[in-house]
This record gives sequence, C-alpha cells and structure tokens, in this order.
Amino acid sequence: MVLPGPAPAFMDLRKQAIDLFRMGVAAAEPGPAVVAALERHAERLEKATRVIVIAFGKAACAMTCAALPLIGGKLHKAVAVTNAENAVVIDGVAVITAGHPLPDQGSLDAGRAVENLARSAESGDLLLVLVSGGGSALLCAPSAGLSLADKISLNDTLIRSGADIREINTVRQHFSRLKGGRLAQLASRADILSLIVSDVPDDDVRLVASGPTAPLYASVSHAQSVLSKYRVDSSFRDALLSPDERFSEAMSYRIENVVVGSNRISVESVMAKARQRGIRVVKATDWLSGNVRDAAGTLHGIALQHACHAGPVAVIAGGETTVEVSGTGKGGRNQELALRFALANEEKAIRRDWVFLSGGTDGRDGPTDAAGAIVDAGSTFRMRNFGPEPAVLLANNDSYAALATSGDLLMTGATGTNVADLQILLMQ
Repeated sequence: MVLPGPAPAFMDLRKQAIDLFRMGVAAAEPGPAVVAALERHAERLEKATRVIVIAFGKAACAMTCAALPLIGGKLHKAVAVTNAENAVVIDGVAVITAGHPLPDQGSLDAGRAVENLARSAESGDLLLVLVSGGGSALLCAPSAGLSLADKISLNDTLIRSGADIREINTVRQHFSRLKGGRLAQLASRADILSLIVSDVPDDDVRLVASGPTAPLYASVSHAQSVLSKYRVDSSFRDALLSPDERFSEAMSYRIENVVVGSNRISVESVMAKARQRGIRVVKATDWLSGNVRDAAGTLHGIALQHACHAGPVAVIAGGETTVEVSGTGKGGRNQELALRFALANEEKAIRRDWVFLSGGTDGRDGPTDAAGAIVDAGSTFRMRNFGPEPAVLLANNDSYAALATSGDLLMTGATGTNVADLQILLMQ
C-alpha cells in the first residue's frame, strides 16, 4: 500500500522547517570550530615537544581530521572513538568503533586504549582531547568490581527511567576510571587542551561526555541520591568511586577546557536564518528539558499564544527532553515529543497551517534510524486511516510506528556532530 503524504498546503512549511534544521546542524559542524580554536592556541602547539590526540564522541573523526593538519609533524599518537555511523579511516589514527546509546565491547576496548595513551604522556607533551556528545557511552572504563554488563544495565536503567542528562552523567562519573576528571589525572605530567562540542545545559564542561578533563560535577552523596530516586539496584552504591581531590588542587592550571560548539550556537543560527526570511521568531526557552509530555504541552501552549500574530511565525527551542519507557515499542524522545504535540493539537487546534519538527542534531533519535519527526495538522488523521490508534501506540512507547504510518519520520543519516536536539514550529 502506498500511503499518502502530507497535504500540499503543508509541503512548503515542511521544506522550510527541514531546511532550517539542516542549517542548525551545519552551525554545529565541528571541523571549522576545531580549526578556529587551535589557531587561537597556536602557541601551545608550538611549545609542545609532542602532541597526543584523544578524541571521543559522535564528532570524534570530524574533529580529529580538522586538527591533524595544524598538528603536523608533532603528532605522536592518536586515537578516535566514535559510533559506527560516524567512523571513517584516518591515516595515522587508531579509530575505534563503539556502542551508543549503550556501551559495548568496543567501548571497553576504547577505554583501555585511551587509558594507555593518556598514561604515556610525558612532561613537555600536549594532550589534545577532542570531546563531543555521546562520549559517555562510547568510552567505557568501569570502576573496580563492575563489568561491562553492569555498566550496560546501569545506563539502560537510567535512560529508561526518565533521568535527565545531569543526573545520568553525575552517576556515570562515579563509576568510571576516566570520567569526572580522571582522564586528566592519568596524563598529569602533560599540558592538556580539551576542545568540546557541548550537548548539555549551560555548556557545562563537567557534564559533556561526563567531564573526562574537568572536576566532578557532583558529590558521591548526590550520585547516591540519584540511584535511590530511580530505584537502581542497591548493589551499585557499593561500587561508587570517591573523588581524587588532587585534580582541583594541583592540576587545574595545566588544563584548559574550551567549548567550541553548542546547542545555543545552533539555536541562534536557526533563529537568525528565520528572521532573514521575514519570519517572526519566538524563542521558547533557553534549554528545553523535562518529560516529553510536559515539553509538548509547553510548546503547544506557546504556539496557541502566538498563533494570533499576522504573518509567518517560528517558535524555536533546543535542549534534551526525557522519556519514561514502560512499553516495548520503538522510538526516541524527539519522535515522542512530535507525536504528543500532534495529539495535543487535537484537543485544542492551532487555527492556521503549521508544522512541528523535533530532531536530534546527530541524526539519530534513540535506538532508531530516524533523527526525529516532523508533524502537521493532518498527521494524526493519516495515522488513523492507515494504522492503529496513535494514542495506543504512544502508550507502548511506539512513536516510530505511528510516525512511519503517517510519513512523518525525519531521516537525515549521521551528521558527524551532536549538540542535543532542535525543535522548530512554523506557522503560516
């Protein structure tokens, strides 16, 4: 059966929304940002006897490729850890493919490789650390007494529980030999420059990839409270690592953490492009977070509030919502957010043509091949005509099936970056 697509009235709006989304992703392109940062730090490169590169995250390969020409002959060794969709062969670099959103054997192998390389750093070396979103799962070095299976179970429990990124990475820091500044501790004899593509609120370097070259974000007691809040097996609490206070006292002057890309930059780019097209722009929030149910209601409420304005209107947001997974279906936070927005519009309709897009800037939403979804006023009608009741699918966390039926999945492929999510609502 060939399913009908969106009505012609929505096609132009959908194209505009997708175009703006791609512009937001392009603004987070890591290569140019790395080049600009290294040019500003040229003196550190010149001063170094050798340069060691450790890159991890979904932008690891792109960041490494951008950095190598500026490092030149001073490169000693390099490793880049990323997911399969973003992995490329790089001459002179050990590229390791690892798991995301849950760690796998590749993540464990990557953790050992990074540990060994960090320990090899000597006085006079510059350790260049290239960090991007996804690094927490891709790089796995469990604390003593924990297995890879334990780390997978812990991560999966927290992700499915609805814990936010602050809570998840607070816990991760205390179960790792590399996170929470411990990577920097291993390379304590070298100078460290860490260039970071941020996918976290307020671009807090302690949270991106769980802060491998930054001080701990929160205490052991706070991590324990997160474990209790989400009813994580009590056996994990015995394996919590205490912080090494020497990091902040004796090492901070040798380390520089620099944010070179972020969700904020992408959001501002989308807003600027929309204004250039004569669209009235509303920024929904500085960082969209919380449960997708609440986020959908908030964004739909903002749409109703501004629907009365004459002319085209765009409501723009960025951030990272959470989903409480109780069903067995397939989907991700962006897909569920879009589906909930479409269902909310049935209760109180926006009285003009509109489309709503929610997508992950990495091109992947949860464990699916979609970046997210783009819905319109006819989406739920198409779902009911050619599939089960969308609310029933939503109750089983099966947003992917509902959106596939209506032709509303946003498919971009891997983008080579990761600065959380973008939401774009256009009203004509």
